[in-house]
Amino acid sequence: MTSRTLERMLRVDQAGEYGATRIYAGQLAVLGDRTGISADVRHMAEQEEAHLKTFNALLAAKGVRPTALQPFWHVAGFALGAATALIGPKAAMACTAAVETEIDRHYSAQLDELGKDEPELSALIHDFREDERAHRDTALAAGAEQAPAYPLLSGAIRLGCRVAIKLAERV
Repeated sequence: MTSRTLERMLRVDQAGEYGATRIYAGQLAVLGDRTGISADVRHMAEQEEAHLKTFNALLAAKGVRPTALQPFWHVAGFALGAATALIGPKAAMACTAAVETEIDRHYSAQLDELGKDEPELSALIHDFREDERAHRDTALAAGAEQAPAYPLLSGAIRLGCRVAIKLAERV
């Protein structure tokens, strides 16, 4: 594996975890502690914050710069979380399910690409992928698929995630 490939992986993963913390911050700003999903959202947010701290440390240790798009993720992530939460708790969970579906897909592809290279990073990504899968499953169990216009909402968010991943790898 080239150092450039490793840098790209670390950059996009840190950006994704940063975006996730902002999505959950937006959801919590709207939902507060008033809904049945607030405790779940808070728990998922805490896990994403731990993932972000880990990737921040890896960027620093490996001398990898974060994405130049971080200011955009700061605003866009919060706005996405807040907007879906304003629609309602099920829409907030639809957002979570969509994002985590794409992150599962992304982390799985990275694990395939890593193969036996970078065993420590592979183990980390594997563990984080399991957390993301649990977030998706929690969101689905909380009624994500019952959100208004679920197929459209989910599809749009998933497409946005795929575009964000491609941009963060390179910019």
